[in-house]
Amino acid sequence: MWGALLRRGVRGGGGLRCLSSGGPPWSQVVSEAEKIVGYPTSFMSLRCLLSDELSNIAMQVRKLVGTKHPLLDTARGFVYDSRNNLQMRGLVVLLISKAAGPSTAELSFQHDMVSGIYSSQRSLAEITELIHTAFLVHRGIVNIGELKSCDGPLKDMQFGNKMAVLSGDFLLANACTSLAQLQNTKVVELISSAIGDLVQGIYYENSKSHEENCLTDDIGISRWKEQVFLRHSALLAKSCQAAMELAKHSAEIQDMAFQYGKHMSMSHKLHSDLQPFVKETSSDTMAFSLNSAPAILHQEYRGREAWLKQIREAQGKGNIVDYKKLQEAIKAGKGVTSAIDLCRCHGNRALAALERFPPSEARDALANIVCAVTRFP
Repeated sequence: MWGALLRRGVRGGGGLRCLSSGGPPWSQVVSEAEKIVGYPTSFMSLRCLLSDELSNIAMQVRKLVGTKHPLLDTARGFVYDSRNNLQMRGLVVLLISKAAGPSTAELSFQHDMVSGIYSSQRSLAEITELIHTAFLVHRGIVNIGELKSCDGPLKDMQFGNKMAVLSGDFLLANACTSLAQLQNTKVVELISSAIGDLVQGIYYENSKSHEENCLTDDIGISRWKEQVFLRHSALLAKSCQAAMELAKHSAEIQDMAFQYGKHMSMSHKLHSDLQPFVKETSSDTMAFSLNSAPAILHQEYRGREAWLKQIREAQGKGNIVDYKKLQEAIKAGKGVTSAIDLCRCHGNRALAALERFPPSEARDALANIVCAVTRFP
């Protein structure tokens, strides 16, 4: 049923349907969703709340201009997020909070609701963004031992690492303080476990990337999904569940919110991994991770040894990888089509979870987000 909806339809009649082509672009979907929750680009509010501290951080980061430290790219993303990805997690938490509606339980804070969302749920959305941003900043730490002269002066790169550690810690500390102020033990437990999942996923990613100088992991798609859940899906899934807990919704609604957050973010990650293979570029081939979903699925179909042989054949002098050659090899196999199918499968499951919520603009906006990340040229 849901596969047909993703391939076929339009929205209407209380049901959830997606257009397989056409439809509004991702940026428009996000913009319309923000209007529904009465919340402009959500990270902007955080910059207002933390303006003095973030201004000081920004002044320090300016010292890195002229270097290739990744913290600069992260900082640019705060100011100019052209694909509207930075605030996506907080926005989804707000949308699902509004889609679930007010709780039927007698709550002392029933009056504390604006645009159909409790203030505690808005705080949770900001906490979710803070945590995500803190980890983005922390991932901007470079390995000093692998630096080249063209990357920038050593002292500047060392300073950038210090700034990445301290500013990431600052954001994470603010998130933990705000989390404690929610005064809900289950919510604290959920978000704390999500932070643990993030650490575990990133630790595994970093530990594997330096083993035997191997460009690609020897894993199947099942293991890949487990790792992606830890790094990309756990925070959003558990934040959606926590938003339902704050409003004292039933265990069933909490689970449906968790399932939506999990499967929507899995679709989002798969959609991102597929862009180098489906996006129509003019000339240059987009670089891609050899541990992305299309590559992992290609390895499953071709076999580990055959895939490693293709990688070796695509390496030139200095072990520089010819991504165009590898891209053509993956396109010629089943990796891309299988990844698209998997993306839509997770989209189906996200839409199925939404069926448990009453029809509303917020629910339609959540469905539109799924449609945007399961639609390909």
